[in-house]
Amino acid sequence: MKEIENKVSSSSFILKSIGMPEPQTSEMPSLVLLAMAKVYPNNSWSTATNDWIRIHDILEFLRENYKKDYAENSRETVRKQAIHHFRNAAIIEDNGVATNSPNYRYRLTTEALILIQQFENENWELILDNFLKKHLTLIDIYSSKKVMQQIPVNINNLNLSLSIGEHNQLQKAIIESFLPRFAPYSVCLYIGDTTNKNLINEQLILQKLGFNISIHNKMPDVVLYSEKNNWIYFIEAVTSVGPMSPKRILEIEEMTKNVTAGKIFVTAFLDLKTCQKFIPQIAWETEIWIAENPDHMIHLNGVIVQLIQRGLPLSLLDLAIRIITP
Repeated sequence: MKEIENKVSSSSFILKSIGMPEPQTSEMPSLVLLAMAKVYPNNSWSTATNDWIRIHDILEFLRENYKKDYAENSRETVRKQAIHHFRNAAIIEDNGVATNSPNYRYRLTTEALILIQQFENENWELILDNFLKKHLTLIDIYSSKKVMQQIPVNINNLNLSLSIGEHNQLQKAIIESFLPRFAPYSVCLYIGDTTNKNLINEQLILQKLGFNISIHNKMPDVVLYSEKNNWIYFIEAVTSVGPMSPKRILEIEEMTKNVTAGKIFVTAFLDLKTCQKFIPQIAWETEIWIAENPDHMIHLNGVIVQLIQRGLPLSLLDLAIRIITP
């Protein structure tokens, strides 16, 4: 029906106008907003209400009025895709009772109700402007959270931040624990982040050393350079994929075929358990570094492989490394 399409489209426009991210302006959240406001397909937005409502009531309203037959077991989807985000954006509020109570309900906030009731009226732009002045948009809220959750790290005497996540926790450990132990006084020539692939990218130094910059997308996670020893450390930070495999080394060799400095290939892990999963993939005669046991860099040979694959406890593995490696 045309009326239904128009109402869903208008609801999506309202959500976009108040700064909701793209996923929360799609069909389901738009329909949920209509149900929360109890706006019927043929009614004006001025008829919107903010009565207390359950998710069950939302599904029932949409089934009866918008021809959307969401199953009862989709309540969690509605909660995750719409309700949670609406509450963060100060569009709705809850009644404060326990979430597992049958009396737990939501409603539009007074400000959101006024905004919705004025949609398509001459006062809409003014009401929207007032709403946005009083409430941070959800995008801004999420952006603030991301800043607060970033991982601080000092690289080349610069205070930088990495986005949250295991991979970046490991990269931080490489800079703060591996570098001073095994590459003292080295500089970081390259390190990427999920939100900034070139957080540190010293292209001039890389070119001077002989790197083929045109294929820099093959760069490992971290590249360190010791001018004193003329060594380059190529380090893969592995939490789920991408150890220093024979194929990976060939790719790096192709990129650095004009480099005369010594090359050290390292696969870094957060813990021994993760390392054990990747041992069969790692190239022989390369190095392994485990963040939870940071004082040793393990040279991968047959004896070490057997010890790791057998699941030797870290304390015993540490002792074995002391005996086997210099």
